[in-house]
Order: sequence, then structure tokens, then C-alpha cells
Amino acid sequence: MNNTENKNEIASINNLGTLPQQILNQDALLQNAGKLLDSMLDLKDLMLGYSCAIKEIRTKLEILDKEFEVRYQRNPISSIHTRLKSQTSIMEKMARKGYEISRENIEKNLNDIAGLRVICSYVDDIYRIADALTNQDDIELISKKDYIKNPKPNGYRSLHLIVSIPIFFADHTKIVRAEVQIRTIAMDFWASLEHEIKYKKHIENPEEFAEKLKKCADVISYTDALMQNIRTEIDNNQGEKTEEELIFEKLKRFDKSLGE
Repeated sequence: MNNTENKNEIASINNLGTLPQQILNQDALLQNAGKLLDSMLDLKDLMLGYSCAIKEIRTKLEILDKEFEVRYQRNPISSIHTRLKSQTSIMEKMARKGYEISRENIEKNLNDIAGLRVICSYVDDIYRIADALTNQDDIELISKKDYIKNPKPNGYRSLHLIVSIPIFFADHTKIVRAEVQIRTIAMDFWASLEHEIKYKKHIENPEEFAEKLKKCADVISYTDALMQNIRTEIDNNQGEKTEEELIFEKLKRFDKSLGE
């Protein structure tokens, strides 16, 4: 046996003592990896529920809008926007509120992971849609904040609803909460610009800009009320329809597409 073979054999014998430690380290690594995967899958399962809640509520809103289109020849909903809060935003909000991050705490303390923003044409449409949605048997209204009748100091206006809805999976049913914000086109226009300006840094005289934004909000509120009054007056001042006009309206309802 040459010197090289002797050295290799000695090295192999010496390494036998480290094998148990290597096995233990590998087991620990696998256990940690398994726990991490379990946490990731649990979070994915959590987000699935909120994603499904968004789809369920959006479908309900689209059905209501379609009903108005067929029955009354107008759409109260201009558009619907949805948002599933990112995992980073969830962690940041939990930390900001001082909650330990766990699935139970997330479900218990955060109501806006699933979010829908409904844009309506007129102020009365906001309350009509809100009532029609929350009166449905499987929707529970948890809280309502009316920033239209009671605007925020900066001028922000919107109707905020926290609702819960059952999600039916293959082997269980889960109750999931979501936030629904309903506002007019004008309110949404103001909120979008205010949000953009709000996060610009190093603005000189921020109080001056806040005052201007508040004035804009008041103008928009006045415009919403004026447009509502104009539409109401037009509806009330329409004369009686002839038999031919009534038949024509029924034909238009009959021809109205029920598809997408």
C-alpha cells in the first residue's frame, strides 16, 4: 500500500466520527425546511380564501348592476376595482398595530385584506347598491362608516362597508371578511389624486395644499349633489308615456343582452 492510499484510509477512518453530526444537521435542516413550507402553504391557503371572497362579492355586484340594466335601462355601477393586499403590506400593518404575526391574528384583526372599490354614477346609487348587497342572505354587515354624510377632515368622501361572506370549498365552508368602498366617479377622482399627492415627499407648505384639496373636495361634493338633483328633476318631469312608447321600452328590455 503506497503513502497516498494510507492517507486516504486514515482520513476515511477519522471522518467516521463526524457522520452522526452530519446526519443530525441534515435532519434539522429538513425539519426547518418542512416548517417553512408549512407556513408558506398556510399563508397561501389563507390568501385563497380572501381571493375567493373578492370573486364572490364582485359577482354579486355585477348581478345587481345587470338587474338594473334590464329592469330600469341604466347601470348604477360605473366600474369595480379589486385589490388583494400583498403579503408585505399584511406584515407591515400587523407590525404597525403591534400584533404578533400568525394566521389567527391576521384573520381576527385585519378586515381589508380583500378589498373592492365600487364606482357609481350618482350618490343615491351608492346607498341603493349598499343596501341591495348587505340585504342578501349570505352577506353579513359587520360595520359601516359613512364618510359621505360625515366626511373626513381632509374632505375624503366614500361609504365603507366591512362584510363577511361564506366561501364553500370542497370539504369545508369558511367565513371571510372583506372591505367594500362605494363612491361616485367624482369622489374617486378626488381620492386618487389626493392619494398621489399625499405620498410625495419634501413638499413645502403642506397645510396650504391640504386646504386647497379640501376646497376641491367641497366643490366635488357640490357637483355630485347638483348632478343628483338634475337627474331627479328630469325623472320627475317626464310626462306620461304613450302606449307606443311603453311597448317600445318593453321591446328594448326584451332585446337587452343577458350575456357578459
